[in-house]
Amino acid sequence: MGAALATPRLLKRPQRLLASLLLPLVIVGLCLFQAQPADAARGGRMGGGSFRAPSMPRSGGSYGGGYGGGYRGGGYRGGGMGFPFLIPIFGFGGGGLFGLLILMAVAGVLVNAVRGVGNTPSIGGSAAAPAMPRNVNMIQVQVGLLASAKSLQDDLRSLASSSDTSSSAGLQRLLQETTLALLRQPDLWVYANAESGSVPFSSAESTFNRLSMNERSKLDAELTSNVGGQRISDTSSSAGEADATNEFIVVTLLVASTASAKLAGADTGEDLRQTLRILGSTASTELMALEVIWQPEGRGDVLSANDLVTAYPNLQHL
Repeated sequence: MGAALATPRLLKRPQRLLASLLLPLVIVGLCLFQAQPADAARGGRMGGGSFRAPSMPRSGGSYGGGYGGGYRGGGYRGGGMGFPFLIPIFGFGGGGLFGLLILMAVAGVLVNAVRGVGNTPSIGGSAAAPAMPRNVNMIQVQVGLLASAKSLQDDLRSLASSSDTSSSAGLQRLLQETTLALLRQPDLWVYANAESGSVPFSSAESTFNRLSMNERSKLDAELTSNVGGQRISDTSSSAGEADATNEFIVVTLLVASTASAKLAGADTGEDLRQTLRILGSTASTELMALEVIWQPEGRGDVLSANDLVTAYPNLQHL
């Protein structure tokens, strides 16, 4: 009788062990998963840039400034393996998916660095490689405004139709005009978030692309787009002002820059104001890539308070 009663308990032990092993995995999965709104609003996007390193100089000549040259050779080998080079530096904002993506990028650099040990260039006889940025700063600033800021949407549409997103000067102007448009609406700021991290040059493009894809996935469609000189505009009547029941407008600025300026974050309205001013003054020679993403953009689209919290959980009330 005693043996018969012990058997069910023995059968439950493996189940309990399995549950104890699966629970941490489930918790981690829930932490990494970022929920999206059930009915995402349509939006707009503009920007561009290049992460190419300068071309190697020809013998007897010099290379042009900027980062427009071809990317040749076995990849970027500069920087060594010091901790300041590998560990992301967060100026403000605090982790989230942004920090996770930067850590993923740094992990990739570690793997490439280990694989590349021993492949050092020969000394003497060959021309020195042109200087290239050691680290690239990734900056993401998001501002949630009341839906009455309709003039901001008009400004963004106008910039999308007129901006030159195929040149560094055009991108710098786009960044300046976008930050100015936001600075002109301080009374309508409700939420904001700012995050910053530094990644090695060799992983900057992949990190920027991941961050861009994360923000673009929050849109149901991109009705207005001007990226890398390619303009796409919805010719139907669906583009225009959002539904009258719309509550918020969210604008995301994603910047890759070699500038060393320290931003103020976005904990208060004054912090956000200073951050936008400094970001807008980034020189064209320091700006590597830029994306401006906003929603809603189409008629009938609504970004409610619930959608805002779901899609942008890191936003803080000002």
